[in-house]
Amino acid sequence: MVRFTCKDESAAAGFDALAARTGEQIRAHEPGTLVYAMHRVDGRPLERIFYELYRDEEAFGTHESQPHIRTFLAERERYLSTAEVDRLRFLSGKGVNGEH
Repeated sequence: MVRFTCKDESAAAGFDALAARTGEQIRAHEPGTLVYAMHRVDGRPLERIFYELYRDEEAFGTHESQPHIRTFLAERERYLSTAEVDRLRFLSGKGVNGEH
């Protein structure tokens, strides 16, 4: 899970556009990425939360090595004031295959 805080409303719009372009590439080229969801936070218009779920560590490694992810990581800095990353370990849930 990643919590991003954008610098201002203009930066938030730019970040949202970058994230949308990146999401299109993830859907097209990353079968091992099971969930890649971006959320706005109610009452905090400059915050975004990404929730990501990968089939396994190999799928995560593949994700991190993709050209569109390297571009996202490089370009996002112009829009953000902070980025906080929490690595989560999937235990159980509905809608995903948790057997790893």
